[in-house]
Amino acid sequence: MKIAIAHDWLNQMGGAENVLEQMVALYPGAPVFTTIYGPELMPDTYRRWTIKSTWLNRAPGVNRHHQPYLPLYPPAVSSMDFSGYDVILSNKSGFIHGLRHTSRQLHICYCLAPTRYVWDYDGYAQREGFGRWLGLAIAPAIKKLQQWDFRAAQPTPNGQTKRPAAGRAQGVDHFIAISKDIQTRIKTYYGRDSVIIYPPVDTGRFRPAEGEPQGDYYLIVSRLIPYKRIDLAVQALSRLKRRLIIVGDGRDRAQLEQLAGPTVEFKGRLPWDDVAKLMANCRAFLFPGFEDFGIAPVEAQAAGRPVIAFAKGGALDTVIEPETGLFFREQTVECLMAAVEQFETMAFDPVSARANAERFSNQRFKQQLSQFIGEKWQAFER
Repeated sequence: MKIAIAHDWLNQMGGAENVLEQMVALYPGAPVFTTIYGPELMPDTYRRWTIKSTWLNRAPGVNRHHQPYLPLYPPAVSSMDFSGYDVILSNKSGFIHGLRHTSRQLHICYCLAPTRYVWDYDGYAQREGFGRWLGLAIAPAIKKLQQWDFRAAQPTPNGQTKRPAAGRAQGVDHFIAISKDIQTRIKTYYGRDSVIIYPPVDTGRFRPAEGEPQGDYYLIVSRLIPYKRIDLAVQALSRLKRRLIIVGDGRDRAQLEQLAGPTVEFKGRLPWDDVAKLMANCRAFLFPGFEDFGIAPVEAQAAGRPVIAFAKGGALDTVIEPETGLFFREQTVECLMAAVEQFETMAFDPVSARANAERFSNQRFKQQLSQFIGEKWQAFER
């Protein structure tokens, strides 16, 4: 089985790139196909990989400002040449699932999310800070992209119960979802079934504190941008006069500092060792946003600490109420305040939190993904 990996773009670090790194570790030597690649914007380790970008990489300023080129991603993806590979594993949040291949090749898509700016442009625009006028201006293009995105997600013609005759194809043979929420969206937008394999989390980076945690604070580790809803935690903990430490930076920081009372402390970006120590000693980790999966709550549980999370998205997969955390069910300051007050009447076992986090380890991800790909390839060959 000769495998190639496909990834939307390589010009920034995020959760998608964490997944990609584990895929490359699982299949060392497999080339990474991508639309654009800015080596100066990525870790040095990426330069040791075989990375193949498209003609779109020559567009002016594309690596630092890729959103204006949105309509060009489908043709760029379609231009990729996967000749000579048996299995193509795409790591998708954008358009990479629309790659073209032969009907003798198996395409498995690890779906981080159906393309956000195609199916929920308003939410994406708010998340990225775009003006509403831009959405109105590109509405016709968004509609065409929806049609393309849907077609690209359909099964390869003739099905994949056995290896068919040679021929050109565009389609996804098998979808993998990262959470129940994404599984539902794949079904809603694409009409496709999927299995769930949770994303990898470096749980080994975190350890529970020896003895009782020493901190009297609640903790957030996050980029400070609107959709993370850090404002809810800042206001709730300020009104409760509870100590809150916020690690991270972003365009919302100044506004959040204005909202904050004297019990809220902004640390900015910190080294991982400092973050791990803060995780292990906090009263609880706060997760007020809506995420497709959400790595930080798993990291907190790996450090033995409970999580107070908004009851939507990936948190429903990663937090076990009331064993490893607590949910608040309305994204309001008052609802979060009530959850914090309820939390303070409860007890949580660090051993249970750590055991739950291990369900999402790097090793578990690689084992499950390898098994899934191997089984589907064997069935495909027969």
